[in-house]
Amino acid sequence: MEKAIGVARGVSRLLIQEGYSPILEFTLANGRRLDVAALGPDGTMVGVEIKVALSDLKGDQKWPEYLEFCELFYFAIPPDFPDEYVPEDTGLIVADRFGGAIVRPSPRTVLHPSRRKAVTLSFARVAAERLAQIIETTNSI
Repeated sequence: MEKAIGVARGVSRLLIQEGYSPILEFTLANGRRLDVAALGPDGTMVGVEIKVALSDLKGDQKWPEYLEFCELFYFAIPPDFPDEYVPEDTGLIVADRFGGAIVRPSPRTVLHPSRRKAVTLSFARVAAERLAQIIETTNSI
């Protein structure tokens, strides 16, 4: 679990450097949950699935269900993970708690405008609700 948290932190740092705004554990309309979702300045939706165990990657049959909600999709792995098992038709990020690098760019897909709007609105609502919760629990603004 600690390794996955470190990868998520590195992915988030990388995405911010690349101009994206990430949030963790974003649930899609089909009920699937992305480990990291990010919104680009042009509205591009990025999805990232983190894998730190080879058995988890090999047993994951659900990741194609993320693709209809993302324009860019990446697997993110720690530096010591065997990357030859990551599907070649996806992007690849290698990350640790300090940062990350895009090792293989993601193919770009086009979301239908209504799907893009729905995903963007959901992303905005989740981000706003999380911020409100932080403000509430810390009693500060």
